[in-house]
Amino acid sequence: MAFFSSGSSGESLFKNPIGLDYDYQPKLVKYRETEMRQIAAAIRPLFQKRSGRNIFIHGPSGVGKTAAVRNLLNEVEQETDEIVLFYINCWKSDTTFKMLLQMCDGIGYKFTQNKRADELFDIVKKDINRKAAVIVLDEVDKIDDIDFLYNIIEEVFNKSIALITNNRDWISELDSRIKSRLTAEMLEFKPYNLTETRGVLQQRLEFVFAQNCWDNDAFEAVVQKASGMQDIRSGLYLMKEAANTAEERNSARITMADVAAAVKKLEEFSIKKTEELEEETRFILNLIKKNSGRKIGEVYEAYKSAGGQAVYKTFQRKIAKLEDDRFIAAEKIIGGSEGKTTILKFGHEKKLTDF
Repeated sequence: MAFFSSGSSGESLFKNPIGLDYDYQPKLVKYRETEMRQIAAAIRPLFQKRSGRNIFIHGPSGVGKTAAVRNLLNEVEQETDEIVLFYINCWKSDTTFKMLLQMCDGIGYKFTQNKRADELFDIVKKDINRKAAVIVLDEVDKIDDIDFLYNIIEEVFNKSIALITNNRDWISELDSRIKSRLTAEMLEFKPYNLTETRGVLQQRLEFVFAQNCWDNDAFEAVVQKASGMQDIRSGLYLMKEAANTAEERNSARITMADVAAAVKKLEEFSIKKTEELEEETRFILNLIKKNSGRKIGEVYEAYKSAGGQAVYKTFQRKIAKLEDDRFIAAEKIIGGSEGKTTILKFGHEKKLTDF
């Protein structure tokens, strides 16, 4: 049986499929010039051998925070070798030791085996204090040990620290000794409006796809859905899935029917894969799956009974992150004997109307 026949033309609709990956860095981050100028201004003093400014970047998922910062890091890298650049995703590196291992890799230090965190920090500090450093902590609210940030602030000289998170309130909960030393500028990334969403997705369409393979109404349907969800990544997902559907039926064009099929898949869409979650968050997600439809307080009690150690505030932050990445739905209920409460539902129960 010809399971892998390529159809009549054998030509793919995709020209540069990498452009639909969430981690892809476009050369131009559209509609974020103002925000990028502010970040660049915080970094610029490092070029004059002076300490830069620190900046706290917040806003919902899929609004270009990471893309804008990484685009600027690429520009700094092209301009000078005298500024050491560190980009750390705190989902993957959530402890001091993991972050220091990544920084050691960044300075080319390989002899990390059997060394303690304080020893690694001394090695990193000594190296970057000869130059200057930009230190980006993405999804910083996932850090378990905030003392790492304190040590960076106190012992690294010429640096600019950029903290990125969806959780605006995270900085207000920082230890006062850290917050007072950080003195970070606040920078909000607001969701793209409809025109901006269309522009960003059009930029990707022109880069990714073969010419004239999208029906206009099909592309506009993707734009409208992504704008309604206020998340560019949902638009990228729809474009990719719609094109895959078109290819499966050996079509040279992507139609409304293909987009409709992609929208159905979006009901179970999540930004990250479950296996990418750190162990504690995955543990909480599995508990929600078993207790879907119950109140957050009840799920927390189940979490504690199952051996969970996090305090309630930390538990709430992890719940918020799971909702933000669309693994779960958190429905706020007002009224009744409790006044306010939140009902947690596992992802597969979340419908498009929730978006």
